[in-house]
Amino acid sequence: VQLVESGGGSVQPGGSLTLSCETSGFASPSYTIAWFRQGIAKEREGVSCLSSDNDRTYYADSVKGRFTISRGKAENSVRLQMNDLKPEDTGVYYCALKRGVLPRLYAWEYDTWGQGTQVTVSS
Repeated sequence: VQLVESGGGSVQPGGSLTLSCETSGFASPSYTIAWFRQGIAKEREGVSCLSSDNDRTYYADSVKGRFTISRGKAENSVRLQMNDLKPEDTGVYYCALKRGVLPRLYAWEYDTWGQGTQVTVSS
């Protein structure tokens, strides 16, 4: 199983970016795909996730109302639309996969991770 993130970059505060996570080698009817991020000198934190169970979603309080997770065009892929970006959103964003449908953001539950994509928000 492989996860590949794309779409990172540099934007000014208030700007937008869309991240994509493409999966391969994976076929299961019950799964959750999540986004985590890690800034410099910060712990990895969960951002959002989408479950195969009726596409249930979950968002961290820090991104509610600004970020939207949705299915991508490719099967078992997801997108993360990030609006009104703030400097504190800066970090490496990782896509992660777990077998299970509970939309939760406990990193230890996810057993497959992508390499990450850098997001920098700065003026």
